[in-house]
Amino acid sequence: MAVINRDDVNHGVLDSETIDIAHYLGILKRYAFRIVSLAIAFTILVALLVMRMTPLYTSSTTILVDSENANVVSIEEVYGLDTKRKDYMQTQYEILRSRQIAERTVEGMNLHLNDKFMPPAEGPSAIDSLIDSAKDMLPFLPQEEVVERTEAQIIAAKKRSAVFRLMRAVEVSMVDNTQVMKISVTTESASLSAQIADTIADVYIENYLQAKLDMTAKATSFLTESLEGLKDKLDIAEKNLSQFYERNQVVNIDGVVGLAADELERLSTQLLDAQTALKLNAVIYRQTRNNVTLEDIARLPEVLNHPTIQGVRRDEAKAMTRVSELSKVYGPKHPKMIAANAELSSIRETLTTQTRDLISSITTQYQVSEQRVAQLKQEVEVAKAEFRGLSALDNQRKALQRDVDINQQLYNSFFTRLKETDELGGFESANARILDSAVVPSVPSEPNKKLLIGAAFVFSIGFGVFLAITMETLNSGIRSVEDVERKLGQRMLGLIPWLAHKKKTNLPIRTYFDGKKHQFAESVRTLRTSLSLLNLDKDNQAIMVTSSVPKEGKTTVSINLAFALGQLDKTILIDADLRRPSIGRQFNIPNYQPGVANLILKTHSFDECLVRDEQANIDILSAGTIPSNPQELLADKGFDALIKELKTQYKYVVVDTAPTQAVSDSMVIANSCDSIIYVVRADSTSEKVINTGLSRFLQVGHRLDGVVLNQVDLRKSDVAQRYGGFYDQYDYTSHKDS
Repeated sequence: MAVINRDDVNHGVLDSETIDIAHYLGILKRYAFRIVSLAIAFTILVALLVMRMTPLYTSSTTILVDSENANVVSIEEVYGLDTKRKDYMQTQYEILRSRQIAERTVEGMNLHLNDKFMPPAEGPSAIDSLIDSAKDMLPFLPQEEVVERTEAQIIAAKKRSAVFRLMRAVEVSMVDNTQVMKISVTTESASLSAQIADTIADVYIENYLQAKLDMTAKATSFLTESLEGLKDKLDIAEKNLSQFYERNQVVNIDGVVGLAADELERLSTQLLDAQTALKLNAVIYRQTRNNVTLEDIARLPEVLNHPTIQGVRRDEAKAMTRVSELSKVYGPKHPKMIAANAELSSIRETLTTQTRDLISSITTQYQVSEQRVAQLKQEVEVAKAEFRGLSALDNQRKALQRDVDINQQLYNSFFTRLKETDELGGFESANARILDSAVVPSVPSEPNKKLLIGAAFVFSIGFGVFLAITMETLNSGIRSVEDVERKLGQRMLGLIPWLAHKKKTNLPIRTYFDGKKHQFAESVRTLRTSLSLLNLDKDNQAIMVTSSVPKEGKTTVSINLAFALGQLDKTILIDADLRRPSIGRQFNIPNYQPGVANLILKTHSFDECLVRDEQANIDILSAGTIPSNPQELLADKGFDALIKELKTQYKYVVVDTAPTQAVSDSMVIANSCDSIIYVVRADSTSEKVINTGLSRFLQVGHRLDGVVLNQVDLRKSDVAQRYGGFYDQYDYTSHKDS
C-alpha cells in the first residue's frame, strides 16, 4: 500500500481551504469556559474599581460673545481692539482658558481653602515612608534639605495647586457657526461645579471690563502727559514767531514780498527790452564804423525794416510806378514826365536824407541804449538782492508759522482725545453676556459605571478570544484528523480518548475490559478495525508500535491493541524496548523472567520465556534480561528469525519498541515487521519532532500504516463532536459486544 505524500496532502488542503469558520468555532468552544471565566473575573475586578471611583459632576454655563461692541465715540484706536477679525472668537476662547481667569476665579471663590475642591493632603504613602526610612538608614544616599516655608509661601503654593486643578477641571467649547461658548466644569461636588462655571463666566466679563478701564486709565495718563509737553512746545513756537515779527519790523511780509517780486519782474522786462534795442542798433552802429557806403547801409535789414525808411520806400515805389506808366505815354520832355521824374528824385533825396538821419539817430540811440542797459542791470541786481532778503525772512516766518500750526494741531487732537477718553471712562460696555446659567447636576457625569463595566466585559471577551486563537495558532501539537493529514501528511488510524486517572501513574492495565470505560474500549476496537482493513491481504502480521518521544502512551496502545486483537485470533505481545521495558512491569511479571533478549541469545527456550494472560487471552513475551548492546542484539538475525517464527504460531504479533527520537532501535525492528503504527500524544509533542521521526522511516523506505492520536481530551478537542457520542449512541457498553 502506497504511503500518502505529505506535500500532496498539504497542497490539497490549502487549495480547498480559505477560512475554516468551523475550526475557529471549535477553538472558541474548547476555550469557552476559560474565556468566560476570564471575562467574569476581569469584569468583577473592573466593577470593584469602578465602584470605588469618586463620582464627578459636570455643570455648564453658556455665554454669548459679541463680536461688535457699542461704538460710543471714535476711540477704537485707544483700545486697539478689532472685533471684526476672524480670529476674534478664537482669542476669546483662549482668554477663557487662560491662567489669569483661573487665578481670579480661585481668589474670588477661595477655592484653595475649599475642602470640596482641594481635599486635605494625605500623609505620605507607604512607598514614600519606606524611601524615607531607607534614606535615614543609609546616610550616604542623597538627602533632601527640609525647607521651612512661611505662611505666605504655603498659601501661594495652595493657590498654584488650585489653579492647576481648576484649569484641568474646566473645558471650554465653541458652538459651530455661532458666537456662543460653553464653559463646563467637572468636580466632585455638583453644587460647586455649577458655582464655579457661573463664576468663571462672571470673571471673564469683569476681566474684559477691567481691561477696558485699565486701558482707559493708561490712555488718559498718556494723553495728559503728552498734552502738557505739546502745550509747552506750542508756547515756545508762538513766542519764536512773535519775536521774529518784532525783530524784523514786518507786519504783512507776504505783501512786501509780492511787491518786491513785481518790481523785480518789471525791471527784468525793461532790461530785456533795452537789451533788444541795443542789439538792433549795434548792427548799424558797427557798419558805420567800418567805412561802409550809404547804399550798403541802406540795404541792411535793420535799416530796411525801420518804419521811417519803409514809408519812404513805399513812396519811392509809387513814384517809380508812375514814371514807368507815364514813360509809355509821354516823352521825356513832356511836362508830366518831367514832373514825375522830379517827384521821384525828390523822394530819393528824402530817402537818402532819412537814411543819413536814421544812421545818426541809431548812433545816438545805441549810446543811450548802452547807458539804459547798464542802469537797468544795476537796478535788477538791487531788486534781486532785496527780493532774496525778503524771501529769506518769509521762509523763516513760514517755518516758525508751520511749527506753530503743527503744535496747535497736535495739541487740539490730543485735547479732543483726552476729553473723549474721559467721557468713555465712565461707560462700561461688556463684550459678553450669560445666556444660560449653570444648573446643579443630579446625576454624575463620570464615571459611566454601566458603560465601563460593559466595555470591560466586551473587552475581556474579545481579549479572551484573541488569547485562545493565539494559543491555538502557536500550538504546534497534533489534536485532530486535519492536523494529522495537514501537518504530518499521514492517515489517522484512530484516536484513543484520555481517561481520568492519578497523575504520575499509568492507566489501569485492565481498562479495556472495564464496562464503564466502553468509550475507551470502542476506540481501541476502531483502531483494530482500521488496521485489519489495511492488511486484508495478509494472513499473519507483525505490528510494530512506536512514538517520537517517551510518555506518549505507545505501550498503553500496544497492550490494548493486543487485547483487542486477542478477541479476534491468537495474539502475542512482545516488549522489544530493551532499554526501558515497561510491559513486564505493568503485567506484574518479575524482572528475572526471561524474554526477548534471552530468546535471541538462545539462553532459554520459548516456553520458559512465554507468559500467558488468561483474562485477555493473549501471550506475553517480556524484554527479559536487559543486555548492554540492545541495538546490536535487535539487529541480529536472531530477532528477525524470532518474529518470523512467531508469525507462524500467531495471527497477530504486536511489538512495542523504543521511541524513534530517543534511539534507533525502532528503525532496526521495522525491518522485521509488516505494519508500523506511530503513536502521537494529542496536544503534547510538537509537529517538528513528529515529522522528524516519521521522516526517518520514510527515508529508509518503511511503510507506515498511519498515526494513532492518543490521550485525546474529547471535551476540548475539535473532534469531540465527530467521535465523542458514537459509542453511546450505538450502546457499545462492554467488550462482550465485540
